[in-house]
Amino acid sequence: MTSRDTRVPKRIVFVCVENSCRSQIAEAVARRHGGSRVAVYSAGSRPSGIVNTMAIAVLRDRGYDLTLQVSKSLADLPDIEYDAVVSMGCGEACPRVRAKQREEWKIPDPKNMPLEEFKAVCDLIEGQVKALLWKLVGPEEPSPRMTETTA
Repeated sequence: MTSRDTRVPKRIVFVCVENSCRSQIAEAVARRHGGSRVAVYSAGSRPSGIVNTMAIAVLRDRGYDLTLQVSKSLADLPDIEYDAVVSMGCGEACPRVRAKQREEWKIPDPKNMPLEEFKAVCDLIEGQVKALLWKLVGPEEPSPRMTETTA
């Protein structure tokens, strides 16, 4: 068995203040690129109750679907120990969640940014999520379409 046992999904939670933008974006990216190797959650210390419409639109253009995600409170999270908790710029507003590993990403809240700056924050989040996944579960597995050969 290797040090990265991929049979048991790694549990990751992304936390920000409103759970409407940054943590929602990170959740979507981690779900897609982590696949069955991760169980992904997101929550907010003071959830807004909505997912940011610009986040939905920008991520839709990138092939992610945020329409089924909802803004959640930390109280909505399962009471478990996570493999990684990522606080996304909320500092003191994000209470402690039990975790084996913690990261603080000082990512600005893009909710009131112009579109191009909003996209740049999405790029930053996407890159950091992929780097976290690499550390936790290794390289992304190719999709079945990528591994099929034609005769």
